[in-house]
Amino acid sequence: MQGLGNDFVVLDAISQAFVPNEKQARWLADRHFGIGCDQILVVGKSTQADFRYRIFNADGSEVEQCGNGARCFARFVRARGLTTQREIRVETKSGLITLRVEPDDRVTVNMGMPAWAEELIEPLVIESGIVDITAVSMGNPHAVQVVKEVDSAPVERDGPLIERHPRFPLRVNAGFMQIMNRQAIRLRVFERGAGETLSCGTGACAAVVAGVRRGLLDSPVRVSMRGGELTIGWEGQGTPVQMTGPAVFVFEGELEILEETT
Repeated sequence: MQGLGNDFVVLDAISQAFVPNEKQARWLADRHFGIGCDQILVVGKSTQADFRYRIFNADGSEVEQCGNGARCFARFVRARGLTTQREIRVETKSGLITLRVEPDDRVTVNMGMPAWAEELIEPLVIESGIVDITAVSMGNPHAVQVVKEVDSAPVERDGPLIERHPRFPLRVNAGFMQIMNRQAIRLRVFERGAGETLSCGTGACAAVVAGVRRGLLDSPVRVSMRGGELTIGWEGQGTPVQMTGPAVFVFEGELEILEETT
């Protein structure tokens, strides 16, 4: 499946008992020797919600949250007949989220309350110089910076330096945001464990939260990424972030787990 070009292998761990280990996750995500994806999504049972949602990066690491993946998750469980509900409560590593499948098959995700560092604008010293970031958590950590022109932003150079900066012991997603007007931005995100992706749902949410807090944006905000557009709404402190966008099926199949991947 894909959400704005952010692509996923989605596994049904309810009808079958399988959750990939780190080596298997890397193999599944490999674009030459496996299926190829940015992340692997595992649909499981939950005692706290309708489903449990686990997310593995292309490097095999498990992460807390993925907004584009959450939209794919919602469409997947309905298409597979695992639920008929349009509003679905899902348990993630970072807490409970609510997904709503709209009549046009777009999905709105209640991403929950954002959290942020005490310092609104924080200078970060990296090898290439000093960058001013705003740290925001959407269940997973983001470091958002404002750039003049997103196409020429040094994402490939600075993204890995920010991702593994000592300031973020669990690593961080690096966002590069260009303000178009008060309700529109362009965004690129270098994701921890995956590199730059065509889009990042939690990255879009974090960028809008950072922009609203810095007085640069007004909700709702259209976020344009290389893979397409999301609409992000956030009314300020004490309110959840709402994300609406598409989720698309690419293909479905069966896979034999080879001995060398176990």
